[in-house]
Amino acid sequence: MSDIARAAGISRQALYLHFPKRAELLVATTLHVDAVKNVDARLAASRAATGGVERLDAFIEAWGNYIPEIYGVGRALMAMQETDAEARHAWESRMQAVREGCEAAVRALERDGVLSPDHPGERATDLLWTLLSVRNWEQLVRQCGWTQKDYVESMKRTARQTLVRQA
Repeated sequence: MSDIARAAGISRQALYLHFPKRAELLVATTLHVDAVKNVDARLAASRAATGGVERLDAFIEAWGNYIPEIYGVGRALMAMQETDAEARHAWESRMQAVREGCEAAVRALERDGVLSPDHPGERATDLLWTLLSVRNWEQLVRQCGWTQKDYVESMKRTARQTLVRQA
């Protein structure tokens, strides 16, 4: 909090008047990042997609490319969630929004009749949500050295191979 107050040019006490808890500041930061990075515009292609595979690919591309931009705040929330109920709630609500995007992509595959019978409905959502987790991105990109482009393309390919009925 001291570093943030210093960077903002205000006293730490003034910062605490606006954000009594660090988790509140992190929640406000995530909402600010979404607004500045225009998350709704990033998801527009996914939401406008007419086909299930198109929606799946567009969602993976939007979310996969958003992860590095929110990683710092996400990492802080993940670290705090074990001891801070507000941080846990903030992180869980963020991940619930991602899950809803995964669910919408799976429903589109189902509607088109191309969802793999190996992973019906909620199970397909569970798999896609797990595949696209921030921890998986962190491991592949930050620890294993994958490029961002390789990560997104591999996730799209893996999701299609797993969730789309093979001819």
